[in-house]
Amino acid sequence: MFSDWDDVHTEYSSTGERASLAGLTATEGDWRRRLEHDTPGGWLLRGNSMLETLASGRPIYLMHTTTALDAIRTSGQLYQAAGCLVGSLYCAPLFTEPSGLRPHNLGSYLLETKQDRRVLAFEITPDDPTPLKGLDYLRLGRVHLRTYLDHRSFLTDRECEGLHQAATDRVHATADLLDVLLANACGTRTPADKFVDRLACAIPAFPFLGYLYFEVLSEYLMLHSTSRQTKEMAEAGELNNRLYKQLAFSAVATMDRLFDLALFHPSHTTLLDLIGRIEPTLAAGVAEYTRNRLSHQFACIALDADQDAASVTFQGADFDTLTATAPSLLGQLLFREMRTNPRYPQLFPVFEQTKALEACAYWNAQGIATPFNGTIPKGEIGINLAYPKARHRVWTADISADGLLHPDEELDVTLIPRLTDLRSTALGYAAFTRQPLNAPHHSE
Repeated sequence: MFSDWDDVHTEYSSTGERASLAGLTATEGDWRRRLEHDTPGGWLLRGNSMLETLASGRPIYLMHTTTALDAIRTSGQLYQAAGCLVGSLYCAPLFTEPSGLRPHNLGSYLLETKQDRRVLAFEITPDDPTPLKGLDYLRLGRVHLRTYLDHRSFLTDRECEGLHQAATDRVHATADLLDVLLANACGTRTPADKFVDRLACAIPAFPFLGYLYFEVLSEYLMLHSTSRQTKEMAEAGELNNRLYKQLAFSAVATMDRLFDLALFHPSHTTLLDLIGRIEPTLAAGVAEYTRNRLSHQFACIALDADQDAASVTFQGADFDTLTATAPSLLGQLLFREMRTNPRYPQLFPVFEQTKALEACAYWNAQGIATPFNGTIPKGEIGINLAYPKARHRVWTADISADGLLHPDEELDVTLIPRLTDLRSTALGYAAFTRQPLNAPHHSE
């Protein structure tokens, strides 16, 4: 079980890398060196302030925004949330200064855009320095597949058949493009503009590609930006989160109501316009970067480690074939199909709580009190509510005119390693009201 979770996590404290698939023109190490040394912001992949805090062994300060402060006071409990950190409490870093706690720029963004929420400040004191292993949710597919296979007895035969058919139908509908991705990862160079247009057209039929597309562009923006704002954030040891926030909200009109990357599919022309509005000098290189980086990432994420990427095709692939050759990709498909099942509110604790507890067990074994999003260490960090070797304190916090946080009322709360009720989440709103995932809702 833990081998799956090892693969989900990216190591940021050493030069260690995952084994490379046969047939690829570049290894993970090749890309890591390219990103670290050949981009203006690459040094922040290792030298950022969040990672330095985790590695120091000193107390870790985090902020969390919530609309449920009264319920937290009444119950005296805090729960996990599903999402990019699987089963933790989503936070942003805080840094101690003489006059208060300074939010990371991700936290500052949340304070500006979530003004209907109250702010909690946490002090986490782990027993040892935290390993710098970040969770990459794009690599969770094998965990999704194993969880489905282990728990499919909770589904009817008809439901299982429907999931299998829906997943394979999506592969068949986009097999030409999926094969193009593998070919580019193995050395083919599809014209960049045509590549982006084909990708954009495929995403509605294969939503997982929207997530991958967005994360590749976020990486491109954060590592290549040279704006004054980005440089100021870099001086504080932080990647600029506002870049990809602007991209997402500009690309999808409903993103402010539900952050659903299945809806993210800008065409080549639209992409150039979006990037040009964010930072004009970056528009010229974005399509080529997207082709090269996304193709490589797709091959590494989709295929089983013993496959030769140059010899795999998705043409006519059935469920059993995908299980053997592309288990992670199949898992991502099943995970997203499951969320459209009318019984998903009933199935949520079975499938999602299982993954959340596995993640906590892995973090406990690794000594990780505060897991972070490892697609890139941009400041998305959580609290492992099951970690037994850390002391926790939590306060409500006031925000001063200079943007610093000041702990106010200390709360007596217990951290509970159980997912919060689905009905209180954005996904739950869609599931319980039978609305599509891009329906309006009140943010989490």
